[in-house]
Amino acid sequence: MVAQDTMTTDGASAVDTSRDSGGIQKRLLIGGELVTAATTFETINPATGEVLGSAPDAGVDEARSAIEAARSAFEKSGWATDVALRARCLDQLHKALLEHAEELRDLTIAEVGATKMLTKGNQLDAPIEIVRYYADLLENHSFTEDLGEIEIRGQQHRRWTEREPAGVVAAIIAYNYPNQLALAKLAPALAAGCTVVLKGAPDTPLVTLALGEIIAEHTDIPAGVVNVITSSKVEVGETMVAHPDVDVVTFTGSTPVGKQIMADAAASLKRVFLELGGKSALIVLDDADLMKAAQFAAFTICSHAGQGCALTTRLIVPRDKHDQLAEMVGAMLDHVTVGDPTDDKTYMGPLISERQRDKVDGLVQRAVEAGARLVRGGTRIDPGFFYAPTLLAGVDPDSEIAQEEVFGPVLAMIPHDGDAHAIEIANNSRYGLSGGVLTTDSARGAAVGRAIRTGTFSINGGNYFSADVPFGGYKESGIGREMGVAGLHEFTEIKSFAEAVES
Repeated sequence: MVAQDTMTTDGASAVDTSRDSGGIQKRLLIGGELVTAATTFETINPATGEVLGSAPDAGVDEARSAIEAARSAFEKSGWATDVALRARCLDQLHKALLEHAEELRDLTIAEVGATKMLTKGNQLDAPIEIVRYYADLLENHSFTEDLGEIEIRGQQHRRWTEREPAGVVAAIIAYNYPNQLALAKLAPALAAGCTVVLKGAPDTPLVTLALGEIIAEHTDIPAGVVNVITSSKVEVGETMVAHPDVDVVTFTGSTPVGKQIMADAAASLKRVFLELGGKSALIVLDDADLMKAAQFAAFTICSHAGQGCALTTRLIVPRDKHDQLAEMVGAMLDHVTVGDPTDDKTYMGPLISERQRDKVDGLVQRAVEAGARLVRGGTRIDPGFFYAPTLLAGVDPDSEIAQEEVFGPVLAMIPHDGDAHAIEIANNSRYGLSGGVLTTDSARGAAVGRAIRTGTFSINGGNYFSADVPFGGYKESGIGREMGVAGLHEFTEIKSFAEAVES
């Protein structure tokens, strides 16, 4: 059972970074109370390999308690019907996140291995503005659509639809961008009137638990509307997915796990919303500026050490420029600053764990054995879990390194023989999350983009990633869209009304 922590929360810091011999300590948020679990598990600073702190290791009982609290809050708190309350509380949350941004920044750098530079963008500052976006959206958004009147056998009938909250949401996130992933699920779900059980990733639990502390201590969000748990146990996630009181499951993570979640959710026919893997292609056309292409490709693959599902990890280039561009990209990789993520000058930090570094290295070594040419990198950097920026040239488009998501700073370079061939290679993937093209002809670039089966696409470095832009993928990259109005609608049900009109 969940035991309430004996420590009072009155006057406590929203992001308590106090340490004991085990490092930073955090608590679960269940039913409006900050509580402990019977056991804890360690979290590691990936830049040093040292223990950073510990998180409550919630079990099935805690997961069930959180779901029960969310169900009760959905049915009894008024959250589902009070749009003004939701707007006010989201505004409070936005302000509280801004007030505690520097504490969250330090924790994100330490636990996620994100560089300080990245926390000024999609690791922290940009996600905070997702909350602002949905708070503002509620000021003018209509959950009702008038469908007009229709005559049936001489009787007029007025029709309309209303969007209602879908219910209790189980939100399960990955480790790579925990602030972004949590807030991109929480903010629209809360705006829609849903209640949420949020499960943080086992590799980055403290960041997510800190968000729960802020919600508990600095907002008027009713008890049970948001519950935050962390666990190292697979059965906790399974409980969240299969529980009959959960109406929607939203998950960000690997495609194999996403498939298992769909299977587990099928018994109760609950809605499943998945943001999964990617193997996105950056296509360089024959008229592109090669220096810009080399710079864009090299620095993109090193963003957060390649731990991004939408990063362009395949570089598809004109065959007659392949070798030249390989040397140019390699030279750019030499200029990537790798090291301490707390340093303002560091561009690339570590991978999340030794386990992930082993996976990345194994993929690289097998690619070389299969015939790819190692232009740069392919080595571990100690201490911590760093891996050198890596370029593989002459890659077979059907090979493992061209087909599997690496989640590391590894770029696979593939030659093409014209636009149609480049499009064919780009679409030769079970994934369809993102992609890009570089060209001096914007119309030509847009034509290529329309031919690529992905949910997002960048032309000449255009940045689509923003709170108001829907994000998601085709094929095995997922189901549904996060952010934007589309992200709000993922957490609603449509009810259709008709009223006979007296003549």
